[in-house]
Amino acid sequence: MNLKAAHHDVTMSPFEILIAAIERGDLLPGERLQETRLAEQFGLSRTPIREALHRLETLGLAEPGPQRGLIVASISYERLRQLFAVREGLEKMAIQLAVSAASDEEIALLQRMVDSEKTLTDSKALHDHNRLFHRQIYRSTHNPYLNEMLDNLRIHLSLLRGTTYALTDRAEEAKCEHQAIVAALALRDAEAASAAACQHIRNGYRARLAIISQSEG
Repeated sequence: MNLKAAHHDVTMSPFEILIAAIERGDLLPGERLQETRLAEQFGLSRTPIREALHRLETLGLAEPGPQRGLIVASISYERLRQLFAVREGLEKMAIQLAVSAASDEEIALLQRMVDSEKTLTDSKALHDHNRLFHRQIYRSTHNPYLNEMLDNLRIHLSLLRGTTYALTDRAEEAKCEHQAIVAALALRDAEAASAAACQHIRNGYRARLAIISQSEG
C-alpha cells in the first residue's frame, strides 16, 4: 500500500479519501484496512477513519477479513453480473435523457473526446479517458438524481482489478462503440443511442469476464 497524504485535497472527508484510494488502486480488494495505519498515512485521527471504515462496510465496499478488522471487499462472480445489469440499465437511462437534455455544445465536446481518444494506446490512459467520457454523458443529462446513482455505481466498479483495455482488440472496439454513441446523440436518435450504449456495456462485461477467466487459468 503506497498512500500519501499529498494525494488528497484538504477539503475531502476521510470517507472520500478512502474512496479515492480505492479508485486509484492504492487500496486493493482483499487488502487489510488497518485503522491506525490509515490514520497515520493520511494524517488524521483514528475516530474519523473508524467512521469512514464503518461507512465503507455499510456500502459493501469493505467486509470482515480472515483476521480481526476489515478488508477491501472483492466482487464475486454473481455480484459482478448484478453490477453490470444495473449499470446497463442506468447507462441506458442516462443516454435517453442526454438525447433530449444535452446541448449541442455538450455533444460537440463528446465528439472531441472521441476524436482525442483515437490517438491513445496506453491501457491506463484509455481507462481514465473512458471514465471521463461516461462522466460527461452523465453531466449532459442534467439530472442530479441519476448522477448520484451513477456516482455510487462508479465506486463499486472501482473494486474491479485491472482494466479491460489491456485486452487485445478491446481498445479499438470500445473506441468504435463510443463513436456510435455520440453519432446517435448528435442525431437525437434515442433508439440508436440506447442500443449503442447497451452494447457498449455488454461488451465491457464480456471483456471483464475474459479477464477473470485469464486470472483463474
